Amino acid sequence: MEDPRQLLAKTALFNALDEETLDVVLNELKVINLKRSKDLFLEGDEANTLYVVAEGRIAIVKSFVDRKDSMVALIEPGDLFGEMGLFQHQVRSATARAVEHSKLLEVPYPQIKRALESKPSLLWALVSLLAQRLRSTDEALADTMFLDVTGRTAKRILEISSDSDSFVIPLTQEELAGLVGASRERVNKTLASFVKSGLLDIKDRHYTILDRPKLEQISS
Repeated sequence: MEDPRQLLAKTALFNALDEETLDVVLNELKVINLKRSKDLFLEGDEANTLYVVAEGRIAIVKSFVDRKDSMVALIEPGDLFGEMGLFQHQVRSATARAVEHSKLLEVPYPQIKRALESKPSLLWALVSLLAQRLRSTDEALADTMFLDVTGRTAKRILEISSDSDSFVIPLTQEELAGLVGASRERVNKTLASFVKSGLLDIKDRHYTILDRPKLEQISS
């Protein structure tokens, strides 16, 4: 695992801290290990910490009364999440679940609030983080309205690939379908059509992109 100091320093929230203030945060930091399918927290739990993904991936999952849980976001290594409770006393708005063995840095809110008090300009980093969250939400809504299942599937594949043409997707078919926002059957048919058309090669969970420009065209 990457050194916690270096990992925190790469995030938008913590990279503006001086060494002394960062030490205060690091003193209360915990490393959390999660096996695949284990929950970090549940929707409705009290929110008093934020997290940075050091290794693995974390799914943000929403529960719905009329259907199964649906994955609404996938948190990648280096990403920060769980910050919303900093602004007011709130419970978790979704469940965080490991989709592969993961290591996370857990930072209690009190240490972050002390850092904000010592360096008020750090609030701009939080504003930037919230703006990114809003843009992501707006983009997801636009995808639902203007992209069909084929377009959304291509877009999610490209996002998960992180610009690599050969990669592993550590998601079940059900989880990938939730991320796309469609039924498992529809997403499976779409993936099969990508393979048949020579855009993708899929062996188990190992994906190889054979025609990135075409996938990009479909996703736009």
